Amino acid sequence: MKLKQLSLFLENKPGALSRPARILARANVNILTLSIAEANQFGILRLILRDWEKAKKLLEKEGFVVKVTDVVAVEVADRPGGLAEILDALEKASINVRKHGVSFEVACQVFFDPFIRVEDASADEEQRDTAIGLTEDWTLLFVIHILREGDTIRINFSTASDYAGTEVL
Repeated sequence: MKLKQLSLFLENKPGALSRPARILARANVNILTLSIAEANQFGILRLILRDWEKAKKLLEKEGFVVKVTDVVAVEVADRPGGLAEILDALEKASINVRKHGVSFEVACQVFFDPFIRVEDASADEEQRDTAIGLTEDWTLLFVIHILREGDTIRINFSTASDYAGTEVL
């Protein structure tokens, strides 16, 4: 899932973290998750919130410098090896970036195309779907997504031009 992350620069001193938390609490903005990276003199607070636009405006009004970045959230199976499976998929995605010039994040945009075409392409006992759709920059992608045990999803993708001259049913 593609989300927006807010990053704030904070001084590394008592009370620095509670100030943005109180600002958001007073405005009834819920923090879904956060992470902090710190050094001796400063830290970076990274926040995921449902109403990120409201949070950004509030924090900037209070003098914070706020950077918005896109992040991809992935549910990890709660069992040994769950994270390793996700990391394997991300490593595979870097191969696809080199081979096709398409990142995993961009390939996921196909699933938001209102005109996406999805077909059952299951083989043997493996549940598999194919999808063809457009990314935000109008690149036509062919995506194969496979559901494995434990609801792990593997996604392979290629630009449609990789299939030029190939008959696709």
